[in-house]
Amino acid sequence: MAVTTETIMVTVDSEVAEKYRSASDMDRRRMDFLINSHLRRMMGPRRPLEEIMRDLSREAQENGLTPEILQSILDE
Repeated sequence: MAVTTETIMVTVDSEVAEKYRSASDMDRRRMDFLINSHLRRMMGPRRPLEEIMRDLSREAQENGLTPEILQSILDE
């Protein structure tokens, strides 16, 4: 089953916006995935923060986001 996506606007500070715009397509897809996952969890049933962070980490790793890649994105 294909997932339907939509574009929404989210307000971020100018530094975040610039880094997002200048990121590679692959990095933007990874960031989009993380943001989508985070928003989905925020709107779902309440769970302990530690459990949410553990699930986000697992999903990110399954999708190829290693700690090194994440750090390089954050360092840019």
